[in-house]
Amino acid sequence: MIDTSKHKGLRKKLVDKLIQKGIDSKEVLNAINSIPRHLFMDKDFESHAYIDKAFPIGSNQTISQPYTVALQTSLLKLKPNQKVLEIGTGSGYQTAILVKLKAKVYTIERQHNLYRKAIKKLPILGFKPELIKYGDGYLGIKDYAPYDKILITAGAADVPKKLLLQLKIGGEMVIPVGKNIQEMTCIKRVSKNKFEKEMMGKFSFVPMLKNTN
Repeated sequence: MIDTSKHKGLRKKLVDKLIQKGIDSKEVLNAINSIPRHLFMDKDFESHAYIDKAFPIGSNQTISQPYTVALQTSLLKLKPNQKVLEIGTGSGYQTAILVKLKAKVYTIERQHNLYRKAIKKLPILGFKPELIKYGDGYLGIKDYAPYDKILITAGAADVPKKLLLQLKIGGEMVIPVGKNIQEMTCIKRVSKNKFEKEMMGKFSFVPMLKNTN
């Protein structure tokens, strides 16, 4: 669990690149600059940790590209102490970003191997979400709903209705929607039955999967 001056220098260069790509949230940039992404990756990929690319983390999943993490987090427009439901804990890196931004994070992961790693690693690194759950992301975590924000970190063919219902009125969801290529979609719950959508560009995510068995 070593974070060297070299790692910190590479993070600073990564942040500079994200600024060049249009990320302008100081809070998000500061979080990325402070969190050691290499500690959320296999040691074999450590030399690639601060390249702006996604990399495998096992179980046919990836740690998202830093630009994608920065964009999705920026689109959430988080405020301290807001309740956030994260679908797809994965490596735990995005979870750490949300915790760093002082959100109350409830996160769910359907791959048991990744879930086990996340519940060990996040607290060791000093990041303590409200809950890390093993389960089906399509079902969300109803017991703690409604949420101010919902972030989906995998590609969904359609917007899961059960997740929409766990969003508070006035709350916002960021979700990549599509089968092969996804459209980053921001959804705001305006009233009980009314939602507004805004499309934010095309991306490529691993698919959001159902069932835990």
